[in-house]
Amino acid sequence: MVTAEQVKELREMTGAGVMDCKKVLVETDGNMDKAVELLRERGIAKAAKKASRIAAEGLVEAYIHSGRYGALVEVNSETDFVSKNEEFRTFVRDVAMHIVASNPKYVSRDEVPAEVVEAEKEILKAQALNEGKPAAIVDKMVEGRINKFFEEVCLLDQPFVKDQDKTVQEVLNEKIAVIGENIVIRRFVRFERGEGIEKKKENFAEEVMKQVNG
Repeated sequence: MVTAEQVKELREMTGAGVMDCKKVLVETDGNMDKAVELLRERGIAKAAKKASRIAAEGLVEAYIHSGRYGALVEVNSETDFVSKNEEFRTFVRDVAMHIVASNPKYVSRDEVPAEVVEAEKEILKAQALNEGKPAAIVDKMVEGRINKFFEEVCLLDQPFVKDQDKTVQEVLNEKIAVIGENIVIRRFVRFERGEGIEKKKENFAEEVMKQVNG
């Protein structure tokens, strides 16, 4: 059982996020040294230390699929030099492609409005109660299921489209470690042809009859 104190200690040692710290502590059965080593191997510790540095350069990239779906994404780097780096440019293109394929609604959990999270929790709570789960464990179940919700709607939590074994955040951390600069996926917009337009619904049977009787 990983404790909050262990997570806090690992965060202070590495600067990594709460979820990353908890994940590696579970994987290493609470072994702090192995957890630190694992964070470093994955580039998370290095990425966390660079996260406070300002990233205002970078690229805006577009990806269009079959003329039907498209995305624009802004990914920032610390220097203009890195924005010309081919590995960085490839990563930005891949992120744009991922957005088209996976349709996230937000970049990170921090962007999800509190009212959206609370509404989702109420739905999950009602579902758990309807399943006959004891009221005493419902709240704990909701916390587990809300993480699944974040994985569906938050870009950084989604499995990366080109490597389903890693999240977008994990791939981002790897790029930060390799490139040596803070990299931030700042914002995106996704387009789907005809989205939001109320399309005229044709009655196929009536159309056929018009042709027959015409």
